[in-house]
Amino acid sequence: MSNEKRVAVITGGASGIGRETSLVFAKKGDRVVVADFNETGGKETVAMIEKNGGEATFIQVDVSNYESVESLIEQTVGMYGRIDVMFNNAGIGTPTPVADLDWNSYHRIINVNQHGVAHGIVAASKKMRELGSKGVIINTASVFGFLASPGTFAYHATKGAVIMMSKSAALELAQFGIRVVAVAPGAVDTPIIQGYKDQGLADEMARKVMGGQLTQPETVAKTVYLVSLEDADSINGSVVMADQGYASFK
Repeated sequence: MSNEKRVAVITGGASGIGRETSLVFAKKGDRVVVADFNETGGKETVAMIEKNGGEATFIQVDVSNYESVESLIEQTVGMYGRIDVMFNNAGIGTPTPVADLDWNSYHRIINVNQHGVAHGIVAASKKMRELGSKGVIINTASVFGFLASPGTFAYHATKGAVIMMSKSAALELAQFGIRVVAVAPGAVDTPIIQGYKDQGLADEMARKVMGGQLTQPETVAKTVYLVSLEDADSINGSVVMADQGYASFK
C-alpha cells in the first residue's frame, strides 16, 4: 500500500458500532465515509470526527437498495480515487415472538441486515477489482448467527447468512487480493439491544458477558480496525469473535 491515507466506507455510521468504528478509523488517520440512511446522525458522526482533527464525509445510503449502495461506492471513489475498507455494518432488529411475526418487519430486517451486506460485498468488490485494490471487506455478523435467543427469528436468519456470505465471498475474492472477514459481536450496548430492555432480555444478555456488563461499541470498533490492517492479512474468510466470551458462557 502507498503512503496515501486509506479510505474506509462504514455503513450504519450514524450510531452504535458504526459511529464508534468511524471515530476509531479517523483517529488512526484514515479518511472515513460515514454512510447511513439517518442523515442527522451521520452528519453528527462526521462533526465528531472533524472536531477531533479527522477527515470524514457523509453519504446517505439505503443499504437495502443495490443501486444506492453502488452509488455510495462510486461517490467515494469519485471523491478520493480509492476504497480500501468496506465495513458492512448497518443493521436493525425488532424483538418479536416467532408466532407473532409480522411479515413486513421480517422482510425489512432481511433486506437491511442480509441483502444490505450482500449489496456491500458485491459493489465494493467490483470496484476494488476494477481499481486493482487489495482491500478488505468486513461484515458485522453476531454471536446470534450461532446461538438462539427468543424474539429474534429474523435477526438470527440474517446473521447466519452474513457468516456464510463472508466465507463464500472470501473464497472467490482471494485471487484479487481482496479479503473478506466477519466480526461477530455479542451483547453490545447499542440501540438494537436497548430495544430488548422492556422484556428483561438486555439484562439477561449482560449476565452472559464475561465481566457482567454489556460490551461497549468502541470495544468492537477496535477489533474491526485491527482486522482491517495489512498485518492481519492471514485473517480471511474467518469469523472473528468480538463477544467478550458471550458465546462461551453456559
